[in-house]
Amino acid sequence: MNVMKTWIDGRIVDAKDATVNVTDHGLLYGDGIFEGIRVAAGRLFRIDRHLARLEAGAKALGIALPRPIEGLRAIVEETARAHAAREAYVRLVVTRGVGPLGVDPTTCERPGLFCIVGSIRLFDDEQRRRGLELITSSHRRPDADALDMRIKSLNYLGSALAKLEARQRGADDALLLNARGHVAEASVANVFALRGDVLATPPATDGCLEGINRAAVMELARSIGLTVVERSLGRLDFFAADEAFLTGTGAGVIAMRSLDGRTIGRGERGPVTARLTALHRQLAEREGVELIAAPGAPT
Repeated sequence: MNVMKTWIDGRIVDAKDATVNVTDHGLLYGDGIFEGIRVAAGRLFRIDRHLARLEAGAKALGIALPRPIEGLRAIVEETARAHAAREAYVRLVVTRGVGPLGVDPTTCERPGLFCIVGSIRLFDDEQRRRGLELITSSHRRPDADALDMRIKSLNYLGSALAKLEARQRGADDALLLNARGHVAEASVANVFALRGDVLATPPATDGCLEGINRAAVMELARSIGLTVVERSLGRLDFFAADEAFLTGTGAGVIAMRSLDGRTIGRGERGPVTARLTALHRQLAEREGVELIAAPGAPT
């Protein structure tokens, strides 16, 4: 197994040897942002879109990026190459930085930066084969005027509590609703419901992250003739769906088999979900700059 690698303070070390200052406001207050980027078949998937979202989030939070975008890209590529796995997960983190105790962001010296590359396994092979059992979480996504989920902040407490609730209730994951009762997303993934040839997903205004993989799947769905709509969804839309699935950097594309004990469709991964899963994998394998060549490939 490849050892998890971390870029920090200008050098790459094994993750177990990386340290951060305990007074970093990213650690103390969740004050910071991150991106999770996929390495598939040795290629970074849509890194430019990830970095654009990181830059937008930093501007929204008033954090000056510690490196220009091209510098951040170079750090990601360097760390991924050091990890040397053709399938990996990249976590690029920017924090408010080290400061005194107290939440005041203006007291921080300068933004913090580190990059982690390792493996991620949100769901096992059996879960992928059979599809996921979800519950509706009792925890709600906050409204955008409280905490805009389009900013990929370090504050994932709501997601962690929803996942904990799901596991305690014997489910694989949870759907989170917003204050109006509309479905926002799963704990760390976007959600889709298919009925007929119409594929629906919640809009960002209902509390979901504008996922990079969400956008990719929407493109792929249109390419195979589906009508894709962004609209508010309720639990009923999933109960009545022919198929439903989750998308995300860590999740990929993975079917939902049930919600709150009620079977979705036939209770298995449907043909459209299977096709989109394959197309998404093919897209990830051909897009982006190749970092790690396949064994035996010419150099």
